[in-house]
Amino acid sequence: MSLFYRSFSSSSFSNNLSSNFSAPSRRQFIQGIGISTLLASNISLGKSLKNPENLLSPNQPNELTGNVFDLHVGYQAVNFSGKARIATTVNHGMPGPLLRMREGDTVSIRVHNHLQQDTSIHWHGLLLPYQMDGVPGISFEGIKPGQVFTYQFKLQQSGTYWYHAHSTFQEQTGLLGAMIIEPKAGERHTANREHVLLLSDWTDLDPVYLLSKLKKHSHFDNQHKPTLIKLMQDIKQQGFGQAIQLRQMWNQMRMSPTDFADLSAGTYTFLMNGHAPAQNWTGLFKKGEKLRLRIINGSANTFFDLRIPGLKMTVIAADGQDVEPVTVDEIRLGVAETYDVLVQPVEDAYTIFAQSMDRTGFACGTLAVQAGLTSTIPALDPVEWLGMQDMGHAMTGNMAMDQISHSGHRMSDMALGHTSSMQQQPVRHASTEMNNPNVDMQVNQPRTNLDDPGVNLRQSAKTRRVLTYADLHTIGGSLDSRMPTREIELHLTGNMERYVWGLDGQTFHEAKPVHLKPKERVRFTLVNDTMMTHPMHLHGMWSELCNPEADHQTNHFQVRKHTINVQPAQKISFDVTAIEGRWAWHCHLLYHMEAGMFREVVVA
Repeated sequence: MSLFYRSFSSSSFSNNLSSNFSAPSRRQFIQGIGISTLLASNISLGKSLKNPENLLSPNQPNELTGNVFDLHVGYQAVNFSGKARIATTVNHGMPGPLLRMREGDTVSIRVHNHLQQDTSIHWHGLLLPYQMDGVPGISFEGIKPGQVFTYQFKLQQSGTYWYHAHSTFQEQTGLLGAMIIEPKAGERHTANREHVLLLSDWTDLDPVYLLSKLKKHSHFDNQHKPTLIKLMQDIKQQGFGQAIQLRQMWNQMRMSPTDFADLSAGTYTFLMNGHAPAQNWTGLFKKGEKLRLRIINGSANTFFDLRIPGLKMTVIAADGQDVEPVTVDEIRLGVAETYDVLVQPVEDAYTIFAQSMDRTGFACGTLAVQAGLTSTIPALDPVEWLGMQDMGHAMTGNMAMDQISHSGHRMSDMALGHTSSMQQQPVRHASTEMNNPNVDMQVNQPRTNLDDPGVNLRQSAKTRRVLTYADLHTIGGSLDSRMPTREIELHLTGNMERYVWGLDGQTFHEAKPVHLKPKERVRFTLVNDTMMTHPMHLHGMWSELCNPEADHQTNHFQVRKHTINVQPAQKISFDVTAIEGRWAWHCHLLYHMEAGMFREVVVA
């Protein structure tokens, strides 16, 4: 069976989505005009939990608890923009029901396929037998229409996780939900109440059509392209010569300084727990309570920068694992990442504001003492152009144009870090990258610093405390104190104009699997040769991020994660203890994965 996603074109689902390709206006998408609710009741088909007052508010997704679950995947009418569309839902809900489980239990999850095509569910971040991982073509054959598949596995961890489809574009069309695995020994941090914040992106358009459009014109949804007005502003601020030289540089490279995201608010409605901004999802609290917010980026292709103006957030867990508490104002959530935070509100209402990384739109909701209250929604932050640190070389006022290379040629051998803690190390480029039309950029001396908040947050970080990977330290340290016996270096590559993405210049279909031995301790090093941030997810195993500043004689462990953001021109290393099976490893930007940034990892 082919791993990559079969087209919707043969199904009525595609016909319904494709019947009208005209996109609602940007204003409609941002404000969520329309009823923005499911057109049928959100009925739980499994065992329900009576929600105690100190847990979820009635405005949360339906919750199922226990160790036996029934999930029904089907079609459902939705309306987020004033036009009815068909979503892929679980138990009639988008998102699907919240699954609450307990560490150490063996769970049975029966997935009933009511679709007209195959489906699957992947349990993101969970350690389990590979046959239960839910990736068609790798771990199993998928779930045929009309069939029931039972996932059964023992819960080996606790924390905040999520589930989503790994078939066709069903994740983009709504098949996702949250999971909470309660620790056997009890929570390390107590809270009076908790809320799940599941962020996602919805499009009225057929995802197959969107991918086709990206391949024909990859920048069609870029709302921040350089303009004459912007040029005049730069001339005023930088001087004529430098402003013109900068434009010439970008033109010569045939790249965009605002290449932050493939799809923007021109295509997407950004949702919080299935609510568009105008719907004002509300999480209730009582004065004096401490709240735990379980934040999940369940989007298909959107990075979110989340803050709660007027309220500090204390981060206590990352990707389900407890970390040493760190208090911040803002968190960037890569696609598939999760963070748990504690907050203690004192006012009657606060806005939860999650703006897209490209600053075209936002998801939002409210924390309030009673339903109907709102607080001020902040303006979107200004856009910052990609800098030299995102391109793999330094920029000076008189930088010569021959220092910049493109279309498969190497970039300059310099990189600019966010702070003085940045290190530079030479890297190895695979022969498959060379003279490859699907590789439009290479980085020879990437930066290794973990304290860069990333593009469009660097200016914000001057006035707000923004979380970075340098702030995160998993409590208890590494799960495996052994040093790696070998290192595998791979480069994240692509050609934005062709909209082809890969590893070492190869798409999934061109590449051989990565082979490991059971229980082998190996270091993976990823070098991002592109100007986009890629959230890389290795299935079935923990990725233990390395601290590049650690003494080479000691363990480099920094933080334990299931998804790691690799910024442009950045080198990231993480250690893995191999678990037997066949596993997927891919960029979690759905359209990048579909366009080739995917490898199979075979442990045998």
